[in-house]
Amino acid sequence: MAENFDDIITQIRAIKPRVEILLEEVPAPQKLAPFAFAMTADVLEDAATGRFVLLHDPDGQEGWSGKFRCVTFVRAAIDNEMAADPMLCNIGWTWLMESLKANGCDFTAPSGTVTKVASASFGTLENLEEDSELEVRASWTPTSGAQIANHIKAWVELLEMSAGLAPIPDGVTQLSRSR
Repeated sequence: MAENFDDIITQIRAIKPRVEILLEEVPAPQKLAPFAFAMTADVLEDAATGRFVLLHDPDGQEGWSGKFRCVTFVRAAIDNEMAADPMLCNIGWTWLMESLKANGCDFTAPSGTVTKVASASFGTLENLEEDSELEVRASWTPTSGAQIANHIKAWVELLEMSAGLAPIPDGVTQLSRSR
């Protein structure tokens, strides 16, 4: 099964996000499953950040309802008006579900939380502007390992939406980031 997991990781490493997003492989948690892979993402200008962990246990795990588990986190700066929207948490969850659907991801057992935070500073920090954040923490079980890369693409799409990046129209090729 290790070769199959290695093939999945090769597919994940081949994903090329839009130029505003930097994906980076990071050490994966070692005690949650026999096989694990992790990556972080940063959207330029600190608009959003995230982490994706893929867990795989060939024997499955009781709480997963399958042999794989995707565990994700996305945090994005939002404006205070957006933070005041009482539907924001529902919208954040809908973004995730729509991203998974749009990328053809078959999955079961989704779970997670969406949190909005608004901060105001006082005392010696009173000159700082108010700020707000949206945080989506979620996990789900892909029904097979065959299209795990699509699950990563869905997570990247969630990052794009959370960061407020405009969608790239079909047929438009984005120019590469200069190095």
